[in-house]
Amino acid sequence: MKPALSLAEARRLALAAQGFSFPKREGKANWTKISNTINQLNLLQIDSVNVLVRSHYLPVFSRLGHYDHATLDARSFSNKKRTMFECWSHEASLVPLDLHPLMRWRMNRALNGNGTYGSMNQFARDEGDYLKSVLDFVRRNGPTAVSDFPDSGKSAGGWWGWSKGKMALETLFDQGLVTTAARPSFERIYDLTENVIPSEILQRPTPPESETFRRLMELSALALGVGTEFDLRDYFRLPVAETKVALAELLEEGTLVPVAVQDWKHQAYIHRDTKLPRKAGGTALVSPFDPLVWERARAERLFNFHYRIEIYTPAEKRKFGYYVLPFLMGDRFAARVCLKSDRQAGVLRANTAHLEPHADARETAEALSKELQLMAEWLGLTGVEAGAKGNLARELKAAL
Repeated sequence: MKPALSLAEARRLALAAQGFSFPKREGKANWTKISNTINQLNLLQIDSVNVLVRSHYLPVFSRLGHYDHATLDARSFSNKKRTMFECWSHEASLVPLDLHPLMRWRMNRALNGNGTYGSMNQFARDEGDYLKSVLDFVRRNGPTAVSDFPDSGKSAGGWWGWSKGKMALETLFDQGLVTTAARPSFERIYDLTENVIPSEILQRPTPPESETFRRLMELSALALGVGTEFDLRDYFRLPVAETKVALAELLEEGTLVPVAVQDWKHQAYIHRDTKLPRKAGGTALVSPFDPLVWERARAERLFNFHYRIEIYTPAEKRKFGYYVLPFLMGDRFAARVCLKSDRQAGVLRANTAHLEPHADARETAEALSKELQLMAEWLGLTGVEAGAKGNLARELKAAL
């Protein structure tokens, strides 16, 4: 690999590492393809917003096209077919079971009162006996929803507005003592970890933290293609001091290699096994929580694409819309579109559509219209309707 990369080369590395090497998206993807995609990403971030579709479904669709939601559900939440589990990783995420030993560092720290979330650490100290009673409740009763618990309505002191029972279950989840057994209607159902995670996985040794952080930084580098120290650390939300040590060790042994990227202010790194592809990219609508764009500053560095989610912005102050997906076309983001699944009308609504300055309106609208139609079909909707807002709205309406 060259010691210096142009921005176009860095984009190719990033896109190829994320599974965008102009993938064929014809027919319905089977589990083998889905699994390969998830293993390439290492995780699927979960988010509660359902105005379009739950966000963890989207990264697979972006890369593979049509697939069955139920297939992913079964592999995530069915004990007979489970190949993934839920944990805190890059936020709440679905992670392949093989990575369970590498995810225990956070659980062990929480169990020892040094977890990521100070409120949970404090709750565990203040409510130790109560926490034990909640764990005993789950042990006796099996899979438990917050509403099943006697204290589900009592306040835990205003932390996210959670009840005392919810706070206890989430603290136990953070500690790794319970985990997600299922998610009917997206509500987390908790059970003892040993009742959910296969014994063969639980029996695998837990690596020392130093080894864990080296391995996770290495996986981050492979998944990102190229990234700064912060990019590598942020992928799994790793602690600062420890990952600085891990990075130095990976550089010394040659696992990671420093490179300069055009116009980047900070040092970048690649994995020694990374090869520069001749081309990379694709045509895809990308979730706001997709690893390709979840670190907004990196998306701007790579694609000159300034992107912010406006869910929490008052409606009158939104620039692009409520739930806006970037539209990848080739190796650049050509547009962004605010989408909603109108399930009652059976229609995918493109409420706003905005063109990026570098892109051609007619060409982008044609490509975007096909992608929207593919998404509508995948979501079981009968068609697509475009709104009138945005500088691409007219062309998109005509293309549809």
